[in-house]
Amino acid sequence: MQGMGNSDEACPFAFNFDETTFKPGDTVSYRVNGSLEGFPFVGTLIEVHADHVVIAGDPLHPEVHYTGTRESRPLVDHSQIT
Repeated sequence: MQGMGNSDEACPFAFNFDETTFKPGDTVSYRVNGSLEGFPFVGTLIEVHADHVVIAGDPLHPEVHYTGTRESRPLVDHSQIT
């Protein structure tokens, strides 16, 4: 993320922060509540619904999906994270 490396480094991700244009394949920054609150996570949208999204959040385990809120930075409940 920006500000975590050299000052001339660009963020390696192109995020979609506009929940009205979400589509499968978009890269999003999502949040997790509970003990992981405040940490940024990166995921890929798998499904987009009127009131929620499904996110693949672990590139090493692409079969693991999380359900999040449909907002600019989706919120995933910590109970889904193992």
